[in-house]
Amino acid sequence: MRLRLVPKETNWDFFSRGKMWLGISGVMVVIAFVSFLIQGLNYGIDFSGGTTIRAESTTAVDVGVLRAALDPLDLGDVSITEVFDPTFGPDQNVVSITIQATEGHESVTTDMITAVGQALLAVDEGLQLPFSSVESVGPTVSGELIQTAALAVILAITAVLIYIWLRFEWQFALGAVVALIHDVVLTIGVFSELQIRFDLAIIAALLTIVGYSLNDTVVVFDRVRENLIKYKKMSLKDVLNMSINETLSRTFMTSATTLIALIALYVLGGDVIRGFVFAMIWGVIVGTYSSIFVASTTLLVLGVKRDWSKPDATSGTQFGNIDS
Repeated sequence: MRLRLVPKETNWDFFSRGKMWLGISGVMVVIAFVSFLIQGLNYGIDFSGGTTIRAESTTAVDVGVLRAALDPLDLGDVSITEVFDPTFGPDQNVVSITIQATEGHESVTTDMITAVGQALLAVDEGLQLPFSSVESVGPTVSGELIQTAALAVILAITAVLIYIWLRFEWQFALGAVVALIHDVVLTIGVFSELQIRFDLAIIAALLTIVGYSLNDTVVVFDRVRENLIKYKKMSLKDVLNMSINETLSRTFMTSATTLIALIALYVLGGDVIRGFVFAMIWGVIVGTYSSIFVASTTLLVLGVKRDWSKPDATSGTQFGNIDS
């Protein structure tokens, strides 16, 4: 017995309420943008600045115990990760402790670093003091990281625009890019609304979401192009509906299996990767939605060339009616 998330053959009309779906997406994008303008993002240490401490111990390191020891100090955003460093001997265990700078200070004070050392020494007798390395990230470096991260996302979306334009037509490219911008804005919006920590790992998640959403969209667009060639007299709306229905099983199966793995990581992966995994879960959901209801609906509104045997022909362009 084969498990199917959707029936083998479907004939659902995805564009009977096309304007409604575009309207819902537009409202969600506006809400996300307004939330970003009003609340901003809860920037992590990568973007807000802070101090990174490298600590060495001759005993086994338990990150959870170390984090619990620092909780009473009320340091704010603290990240603790175990580090493998071959320059140290086999008996040395190394952890990296990053503490977010307090308001009005570029780094934590010397007294605070001393307090951190005493708190850790109380739960780890093998801890070696003073710390081997204490480094601060100031607002200048953090500002450069924000600019670089934003540039990376913009360049990724621009590259997608060029790629789809060359592979299909400009209408397909615009539809794909509208869907990608929709996904990125909604992801940033949910992080702003929930005030989840936003750091470089989330930028990596955004770029991954762009790739995942694009993959779904290209699968649908490939089938659309095939059916445009095969059914030259069929209306664009019917061709789009047929193409989405034909790829629906693949789309849902891919999304479902990806979500199963991501949910397992979210539950069992710990705090270090939880923000990244949450962004991926949200991205898979909105990416699947946008490939069907945003990219394809945009394509229907713009219309596409029907005579693919003549690359330069434009007289065959038809515009669809999303409510017809």
